[in-house]
Amino acid sequence: MKKIEAIIKHFKLDEVRDALNKIGIQGMTVTEVKGFGRQKGHMEVYRGVEYEVKFLPKVKIEVAIAEDKLDEVLRVIQENAKTGEIGDGKIFVYPIEDVIRIRTGERGREAL
Repeated sequence: MKKIEAIIKHFKLDEVRDALNKIGIQGMTVTEVKGFGRQKGHMEVYRGVEYEVKFLPKVKIEVAIAEDKLDEVLRVIQENAKTGEIGDGKIFVYPIEDVIRIRTGERGREAL
């Protein structure tokens, strides 16, 4: 089993969610996050005053999947989150040791 964390732009969330649903990924956790990568923020003007935005708003999607779905899920996220501009985000993949569905006590792949 794998856990995928994808940090993407806000306006791409619906596209990514819909595409993941089409390939059978039903559950996910979404969190609003802030951060920066190579872009290191940018300058904005508010009421005539220029200020630096150091942390940019993004969305973090977390999904737990069976290992045999990994390549397909990564492809779908990448294709649907990509704008071709700097700041499109990152995808992180982690191993999962075990999963337990609290309601039924199911473990492993059945709990996903």
